[in-house]
Amino acid sequence: MPTAKHIGYRPTWAEINLNNLEHNFLRIKERISCGTKILVTVKADAYGHGLIPTSEKLESCGVDFLGVASIDEGIALRKAGIKSPILVLGLILKDHLSPLFEYDLTISVCDEELSAALNNKARLLRKKAKVHIKVDTGMGRIGILHYDAHKLVRKIYGFKHIKVEGIFTHFAFADINKKFTFYQIDLFDALIQRLAAEGIAIPLVHAANSMGILNYRHSHFNMVRPGLVIYGLYPKGNLKISLKPVLSLKTKVIFVKNVPAGCGISYGHEYVTPRPTRVVTLPIGYGDGYPRNLSNKAPVLIGGKRFRICGRICMDQIMVDVGKAAVKIGDEAVLIGAQGKNMITTEELADLSKTIPYEIVCGLGSRIPRVSVF
Repeated sequence: MPTAKHIGYRPTWAEINLNNLEHNFLRIKERISCGTKILVTVKADAYGHGLIPTSEKLESCGVDFLGVASIDEGIALRKAGIKSPILVLGLILKDHLSPLFEYDLTISVCDEELSAALNNKARLLRKKAKVHIKVDTGMGRIGILHYDAHKLVRKIYGFKHIKVEGIFTHFAFADINKKFTFYQIDLFDALIQRLAAEGIAIPLVHAANSMGILNYRHSHFNMVRPGLVIYGLYPKGNLKISLKPVLSLKTKVIFVKNVPAGCGISYGHEYVTPRPTRVVTLPIGYGDGYPRNLSNKAPVLIGGKRFRICGRICMDQIMVDVGKAAVKIGDEAVLIGAQGKNMITTEELADLSKTIPYEIVCGLGSRIPRVSVF
């Protein structure tokens, strides 16, 4: 168990199991062809798991690329000593080109203006800029629309100081709509084939996110982009892959109170004790990114037993009705993870919160220390 030195003096922390991270990485490798590269998405602090230790572990596993959302995340990785190629998946402004060369970052482009500015900057520095061209096949977010992509690719391919290292697209809803996903794959593949027929063979072609890897083998091309599954989380139920959750969220009981029947708990008294009982307080709340709409819903494990949050979740504290259980101050409480024979998954909390697993883990705040375990 982490000590105060690791977590500070507020006993709430997230354990990041790096062995489980490696396990998931290897399961992904088993699902792809030999020679297919892997770009792991580590944006948003590695989905709340900790950018640096997660990336260091992935690099030791042999990851081919790391995907970030911004230049700042890329710089943080380089300053931490990460050597792997880094793709900035989000767009940048043309005033922010210098760090790309200083920190050896690859960027996404999808318009001629940014590409031309990048080419000019590279010419002045006597360097080559590396880019991946983003194509919109139906996501409706960033990316050149697929019917305009051929012209743009040819234009960027002609810039002398730009290396078109990759081209990619993004699925809109691969978890629920196979027909549309097949349509996106076909549009993208047709573009790649047309370019290849004209002698434009782009080295890295990627489309498959976590669902693409698991359910759409013909979307793998020669690089895949796992995100959620790397962290042991399932984008959909009943998927045939054995993952191990990387993140566990834990805290400790800081107060135990015996209360009578009819006692209102927390703001608004939305929970009133139906009988004499014991209510314990945990030092975590919505100020840590634990969703407030889990009030009176979410489970908590204490002593290997499953209890439920009672009353509204506060900014810094949560109350739990433990009945007659012999719970004491200092006992460990698990909000995500296993304790004894019981387990609370991120997916379960996402269902209760009516959201997606991404939001649960990405929403966990920076005042929750991440502690690597092996």
